[in-house]
Amino acid sequence: MDPRSALPSIDKLLRQAEARELIAHHGRDTVVGVLRRLLQDRRMAAGRGEAAAGEGVLAECAERLAAQARPSLRPVLNLTGTVNHTNLGRALLSRRAAEAAFQAMVSATNLEYDLEGGTRGDRDSHVEALICRLTGAEAATVVNNNAAAVMLMLNTLALGREVVVSRGELVEIGGAFRVPDVMARAGCRLHEVGTTNRTHLRDYAHAVNEDTAAFMKVHASNYAIEGFTAEVPQADLAALARRHGIPFLIDLGSGSLIDLDAFGLPPEPTARQAIRDGADAVTFSGDKLLGGPQCGIIAGARALVDRMRANPLKRALRVDKIILAALAETLQSHGDPERARAEIPTLRLLTRPQDEIRALAERLCPPVRAALSGLAEVRVVDCLSQIGSGAQPVDLLPSAGLGFAETGAVSAARIAQAFRALPLPVIGRVHKGQFLLDLRCLEDEAPFLAQLGRLALAGPARP
Repeated sequence: MDPRSALPSIDKLLRQAEARELIAHHGRDTVVGVLRRLLQDRRMAAGRGEAAAGEGVLAECAERLAAQARPSLRPVLNLTGTVNHTNLGRALLSRRAAEAAFQAMVSATNLEYDLEGGTRGDRDSHVEALICRLTGAEAATVVNNNAAAVMLMLNTLALGREVVVSRGELVEIGGAFRVPDVMARAGCRLHEVGTTNRTHLRDYAHAVNEDTAAFMKVHASNYAIEGFTAEVPQADLAALARRHGIPFLIDLGSGSLIDLDAFGLPPEPTARQAIRDGADAVTFSGDKLLGGPQCGIIAGARALVDRMRANPLKRALRVDKIILAALAETLQSHGDPERARAEIPTLRLLTRPQDEIRALAERLCPPVRAALSGLAEVRVVDCLSQIGSGAQPVDLLPSAGLGFAETGAVSAARIAQAFRALPLPVIGRVHKGQFLLDLRCLEDEAPFLAQLGRLALAGPARP
């Protein structure tokens, strides 16, 4: 007897109560499609000589449907020690910013509508005055990320011409995106000056020719050159640009709006200081040290910003009402540095005291140790966090967490895998053969504790 004859037909399966419940939840076509694939898999297994069980078809169908319906983009707990982790979504929005974004999502807005005049408006108007107040710029516009901001700025101001940049500032950011490549795509030509470690004002002066469109300074936010080094102060470069009648542009990258040094953090160049030093336009990210949604901000002289707004690329790179709503609330918080630190998660987490983090680690260590049932040695450890997303890569922040030392029963990689497999995945890091959970970014410990009982450490680690 052919073992495949034991498999039920789809029509028979669909008449069962369990199938009717699945159809009510997932839709008939979806359920039928999964059943067809499932039965085909079992027929193929039977053809290989394996048993073609007719039982449990609907139960397996329900499992497949649940897996299929599970979102790919899911919340996780970032316990890597990198506060603005690019792979984990960078900055967390403040509650005020998230609520503003939600309201924009579920209702019509005056995105491009002038309520007073009853005419078409400009979407930049919802954030431009805030940006100008915080940076000292005359005008501002917003696009979908900082790379887009740099591209729009260069395409508008230097199309077909040269932009002078120091060799020590030819940055490559995550995903192998490089400043020279962005410049090429923007339609301008890179003119390198100086050397990797030392660039002088005379290097810029000697580079000026009839094809020079601008000087550009790129903040080396994701690396540091130390030792025998020299770079030109912004104010000096701005003065030289003015003498030659060309704009001075700065790509700040992370783009802090407040003095981080006042909070005991490593100092980071601010947009206000760049404008004060004479920059004609600056670009920076919204989802790094600003602590807002992903976007790229351009602030500077009105004549230049207006030209960028008129560039057809601006429409292709513009942001929507959701981003603008979240950005506006984030900028409002930056009006007062102490308010910003209290309301914006990025700043609050970066300034979190080590003693507070260690106290959390002491509370969590016993239940975590119990959940691992002796399979790994768990202890409270001091560790070092970093800002992330390229900001101050060599400056680390004292932190604390839980270290999981291998005992021979399970490897550090297997422990990391088990935490990632939790319903709310916990992402740590493996360092020097030890799995580490840096607790700087864990503010609510309840969800973490609630799922410890579901840790599954049996079986070998996946490669």
